[in-house]
Amino acid sequence: MSEPERALIINADDLGYDPAVTRGILRAMHEGIVSSATLMVNTPYSEAAAHEARGLPIGLHFNLARGLPVWAAFPGELLRGGVFSKPLAPHLTPDVVEAEALAQLERLDVLLGQPATHVDVHEHLHQHPGVFAGLLRAARALRLPVRSTSPPMRHALRAHGVLTNDHFLGEAGAEAYWTLERLERHLATLPGEGVTELMCHPGYMPEAVRSRYARQREVELATFLHPRAHMALTRLGVRPTDFRVLTRPSLAPSPLPDSPR
Repeated sequence: MSEPERALIINADDLGYDPAVTRGILRAMHEGIVSSATLMVNTPYSEAAAHEARGLPIGLHFNLARGLPVWAAFPGELLRGGVFSKPLAPHLTPDVVEAEALAQLERLDVLLGQPATHVDVHEHLHQHPGVFAGLLRAARALRLPVRSTSPPMRHALRAHGVLTNDHFLGEAGAEAYWTLERLERHLATLPGEGVTELMCHPGYMPEAVRSRYARQREVELATFLHPRAHMALTRLGVRPTDFRVLTRPSLAPSPLPDSPR
């Protein structure tokens, strides 16, 4: 199937990470311009987050960096103190990653009562070859799109028949990434064709989990709720969509009508 001429996906990572983060993401989807989110399914807050997010376009935020594995047979030697550890990710084998990805996707189906729209990876750990290979197998088996963060990753996914975005925007560092000014600047220079994913991390400051990206989330939340963000999209003539646009192009929204004069 051919892809739409231009589509924009504004995806919020970390649904289910922390109750306050979840509240912020859901507000950004209901009141702001965020059009998609990805859910962690292995946290103490996953079930409540999924309950609140039912009916929304939600993918899997595949998590190998923290928390308990979902796959019951996950090898203990690849865990630290019985839980995931980011430094051990380079040692994960494709078979283990595939099994855990399928288990997390199945849990998402159960929690949400609907399948994932796509998969992305917490901390972008699919940059490690073993993680990438295992995730690719799971995505192919279930025919799910996967976020690509670079042209080489995009090429590798497509070479194996996995759908992915054409362009990628976003980061999370010491400072809040999506200020209103940066968002307006990027929206004004979006590529003229293909599917662009804009990754973001809106939310309220975490109340139960320690995170290096904390107050920065509130800056992003304010950005995606701001009237100027809505106005920027109106000028662009594009209504944000979700990853189903890759598998069902008929869902691609038509350009917004001209603003009344």
